[in-house]
Amino acid sequence: MIRKNGERRPYDLVLYGATGFVGRLTAEYLAAHAPDDCRWALAGRDLGRLEKLRESLCEISPACATLPLLHAEATDTAALRTLAESAHVVASTVGPYLWYGEELVAACAEAGTDYADLCGESEFVDRMYVRYDARARETGARLLHSCAFDCVPQDLGAYFTVAQLPEDVPLRVDAFVRTNAYFSGGTFASTANAMSRGPQMTRAAKERRLHEPRLVDRRAQAAFGAPHFSKETGLWALPLPTLDPQIVARSAAALGRYGPDFRYRAFAGIRSTPLAIGAPLAAGALLAVAQLPPARRWLLGRYGSGEGPDAERRRASWFAVRFVGSGGGRRVFTEVSGGDPGYDETSKMLSHTVLSLVYDDLPETSGQVTTAVAMGEALLARLQRAGLRFRVVDAR
Repeated sequence: MIRKNGERRPYDLVLYGATGFVGRLTAEYLAAHAPDDCRWALAGRDLGRLEKLRESLCEISPACATLPLLHAEATDTAALRTLAESAHVVASTVGPYLWYGEELVAACAEAGTDYADLCGESEFVDRMYVRYDARARETGARLLHSCAFDCVPQDLGAYFTVAQLPEDVPLRVDAFVRTNAYFSGGTFASTANAMSRGPQMTRAAKERRLHEPRLVDRRAQAAFGAPHFSKETGLWALPLPTLDPQIVARSAAALGRYGPDFRYRAFAGIRSTPLAIGAPLAAGALLAVAQLPPARRWLLGRYGSGEGPDAERRRASWFAVRFVGSGGGRRVFTEVSGGDPGYDETSKMLSHTVLSLVYDDLPETSGQVTTAVAMGEALLARLQRAGLRFRVVDAR
C-alpha cells in the first residue's frame, strides 16, 4: 500500500512511549483492533520494558510476538529522525510534551510523517505551530495534537452538532462536560506544569496569532463564558480553561460549514450546588500551589509517572459532553458519551486517529490540523463503530 507521504516505508505506524500508562493501553487496543495487514512497531527509551510489553501483548494477539521494537530517547535527534523516516504515521504518548515532545514533532515535520499525540498543553501546541507548521506543509506531514479526551469528543462533537444546524448562518455551540473519572501521574504532571506557566502560555498564544492567517469575511472564536446555571441542561456551568475551545475554533476557521460567524464555549457541567461552589475554590488553590516550585515538586511526587487508575476503577468511569447549538432559528441538543475518558476511551481515540491516517481516504491537508479538519466524517464513523455515542438528544 502506497501512502500519502511517499513510497512504502517499513512501518505503517509507530507507537512512541508505548510503556507509559496510556501507551500500554493504546498498544493493547492496537493489538486487539489493528488490521492484520497493519505493519506497526513499539518505540520508547527502554528496550527491556518494551520487550515485557510485547510479551504481554501476545496474550491479546499471538502475532504480536514479532512486533519490532525501536529504541529512541526523547532528546536523541538522530534516533527520532530515523524513527520518523521509517513510518507513515507516528503516535506519541510521551508527556509532558513541553519536556519531551518537540524533537519528535520536528522529526515528523521534516520527514513528511503524519504525527498524532495526546497533548492538552496549549503552550506546546502553539509553539509547535510556530516552529513546524510551515515545514510540515512543505513536506505534506499532518501534525495532530490533542487526539484524546482533551479535545476529540469536543472537536468532533461540535462538528456533529454543526451538521444538525442550518448552513451559512451565525452559529453558537456550548459544551458541558461531565465525568467521574480519575487521572494518571502523567496527566497530573502535565496539568501542574501548565498551571505554573501562565506567562509563557500567553506569550506562545500571542506569537501564534502573529503567524496564523486571518479570516476574511468570516469569524470563528473561542469565548470564555461566565459561571451560570444552564436551564437547557439543568447543570451549573463553570468555564473550563482547557484547550478544546481553541481546537474547535481552528476547525471552524478551516471549514466553511461552521458558517460566517461561529462561537464556541466550554463548561464543566455540575449537578451539585455545593460542588459547583467548591470546585473553583479547589482549582484556585491548586493553581496557587503550582506557582511555588517546592510545592509543585511535592505535588508531582504524589503521583508517579506511568501510574493510573486500575481496570476496575476505569470500568466504573464514564463521561458525557452535552452540546447546545443554535443558529438560523434552530436549536439542537446533542451528546457525545462513553466509558473511562482519560485512559480507555483516550487509547481508543488515539488508536483510531492513527488508523484513520493510515487507511482512510481523507481530505488533502497538511501542517498542524485538527481531527475535524484532517479526518472529520471518517474518524467520527470509526469512533461510533468503536462504541462512542454521538446522538441528537433534541431539536427544535
